Amino acid sequence: MTSADRSRTGATSVVTAAAAPYPVVVVDDAGQVVELNDAASALLPDARTGQPLTSPDWLAAVHRAPGAAPATGMVGSRFFSAHPSVLPGAGTAWWLVEETAYRSVTEELEAERERARFLTEASTALLASLNLDRCMEITARLAAEHLADAALVIAPARARKLPAVVCDHEGRITRTTVPAQAETVPGLAEALRGFPPVPSRWIDPAAAADWLIPEGFGEVGSLVITPLPGHGVAAGALVLLRREQERCFSESEEASAGLFAARAGAAMSAAWLYAEQNTITDILMRELLPPSLRQVEGVEFAGGYRASVDTDRIGGDFYDVHPPSEDCPETLAVLGDVAGKGLEAAVITGKIRNTVQALLPMADDHARLLRLLNNALRGSGSIRFATLVLASTRREERDIVLRVTSAGHPAPLIVRRDGTVEEADTGGTLIGALPTITSRTAEVRLAPGETCLLYTDGVTEARGGPLGDAMFGERRLKRALAECAGMPAEAVVERIQMLADAWIGDGRHDDIAVLAITAPRGAHLSAVDGTTPGRYTA
Repeated sequence: MTSADRSRTGATSVVTAAAAPYPVVVVDDAGQVVELNDAASALLPDARTGQPLTSPDWLAAVHRAPGAAPATGMVGSRFFSAHPSVLPGAGTAWWLVEETAYRSVTEELEAERERARFLTEASTALLASLNLDRCMEITARLAAEHLADAALVIAPARARKLPAVVCDHEGRITRTTVPAQAETVPGLAEALRGFPPVPSRWIDPAAAADWLIPEGFGEVGSLVITPLPGHGVAAGALVLLRREQERCFSESEEASAGLFAARAGAAMSAAWLYAEQNTITDILMRELLPPSLRQVEGVEFAGGYRASVDTDRIGGDFYDVHPPSEDCPETLAVLGDVAGKGLEAAVITGKIRNTVQALLPMADDHARLLRLLNNALRGSGSIRFATLVLASTRREERDIVLRVTSAGHPAPLIVRRDGTVEEADTGGTLIGALPTITSRTAEVRLAPGETCLLYTDGVTEARGGPLGDAMFGERRLKRALAECAGMPAEAVVERIQMLADAWIGDGRHDDIAVLAITAPRGAHLSAVDGTTPGRYTA
């Protein structure tokens, strides 16, 4: 264009092909193209000087709008921003700056930020629960919400069917089971064993089994199967489904699915380990818990236990009652106190209880049983010791005859029908500390309505009261026991526990165990089986 042409259009161009670093289009106020440099001509082949600007349409639209303002849009497959320069005479020069690479980087950065936000949200949600079923549901819901149209979480199992959670395209959560023949789905068997995922482009969506596809989902257009890594073993497999009309999974999306699966697998594995440990703990704890006592051979037995920590169920104190057998014609009651508290002490109580169980054929000789128990405890490698009291019982007409032996333990207390409280004349060496031990056995006769109380020092050494630091003490225990004259065994235990609990209040205390052995009031008629409670007559 010549200078004369420029003067006729009323526009004064400041653009030359040599000076402009970007494509530049000069457009007058009427929307006519006044000038293009070489770069603009190559970019906009349809633009002609002297003709209206029509391409790109987004630039034409912004030029016609009042006031010159920057704009952005696509030119072919490339992205540009247009920046206006109002010329001194009339018209506007539009500078086109390509931002394709910048936009791509920006979009990738935003996508990465979105993935990071999603993974953070997923980690928070997954770590909020140690329930395996809940973790599977959260995994399926998050995967369907952020990664696919529908998702399945399949957990490994030894059964014929595998537990699974499905989140369909409408967000509905369903718990189900799937056939264990996972080999029918390409990549699923490997994922359940923890092998790296098979790329989705290698999996034919048509190979998806019917049980993989949620009801009403339609045809599967793309399928991703990735393992859920656990602690040492796979926690399961995650299956992502997209509909036929949707785009296929990209490599970056598969990578995101893998990162999510790693977090979900860790959470599921932790929940599975927690559940397994709880099961093991419950099984072991059932063996360590104090037994439920009943009447045996016409003798009332009742026990009570309180651990040093109220949230614990077991500790270092214990009691047992072993009914008579062919090898031991007497009922043997055992109450003990292992040094220490909590689970470690409870483990030692379990060893002692099992050893006493094995030594029952020798229960008629308390001294011998205690010596063998002492040797077994010292030979176990444990550095803990225990105190113990044994009580063998038998009926003689209406009375109960007891042989009681203490091994470093507080002597049992006997409450007579008139409220008199006596201390059994027994004593001995504690168990598990010395190579040899000594013991002294006392014989006690209980008339109907009289009770022999075995207890641990957690009762007498319990601190509390009005000042909060006074010991409950033996005198207070004897006074409370005197008030229990004539009571059944369960009532005696309940009364002692109630007073001790009231004394302690919210204060700290040691393990507490009590065991009452009572001669029933009135004449006793045994039940048919000889063990369950029978009838009493006045």
